[in-house]
Amino acid sequence: MYQILIADDHPLFREAMARVIDDGFPGSTLLEAADLEATLKQVSDNEDIDLVVLDLNMPGMHGLQGLVQLRNQFPDTPAVIVSAEEDKSTILQAVTCGAVGFITKSSPRKQMISALEQILAGSVYLPSEIIRANTGSESTRPDNSLLPAVLESLTRKQLQVFERMTHGESNKVIAYEMNIAESTVKAHVSAILRKLGASNRVQAILTASEVDFSAYQKRAGQQ
Repeated sequence: MYQILIADDHPLFREAMARVIDDGFPGSTLLEAADLEATLKQVSDNEDIDLVVLDLNMPGMHGLQGLVQLRNQFPDTPAVIVSAEEDKSTILQAVTCGAVGFITKSSPRKQMISALEQILAGSVYLPSEIIRANTGSESTRPDNSLLPAVLESLTRKQLQVFERMTHGESNKVIAYEMNIAESTVKAHVSAILRKLGASNRVQAILTASEVDFSAYQKRAGQQ
């Protein structure tokens, strides 16, 4: 199954999180750490870790600095923030700094399991209320006035990939559904982000939250 590291300084939360993971992903191997130093050592000692469940406020983290350090040292090991923090700007900054998602500690058990399923499948997870609250925020997404022109410049395949991105599908799932190589999907995603001026997948998704892709795809198919 999965190998998951629970990094949090509160033993009771580590225990509760372990129960959530056992419920959703029985048979998984669970590791624990209580501070950033121990987290970095665990990741260094265990190359097969599939996910780090990371608290922003445990010793050594200094907020997002700890996340950045983890991502710099182990860029191939995904980390999701699970925190009591619910400030919208902090949540979006965490994803910008490389987290594959942000789960609030107040989330119900089923929602946590669903979020972890999405993340382990290769997608980025944000609470739906955060996405809704930020679809109109100019500070968290690229300039929307340029969106129609950008969409017009995308190929039909890129539009199809972009639409699936907005549904939260991972590159692997998109490749399977479209019957193309995952490397091709990655190339399309890179082109989409570059044309949007988006620094990450989440910004792109927020930008296109209300786009009618069918109209653009029909137009692209006629070219």
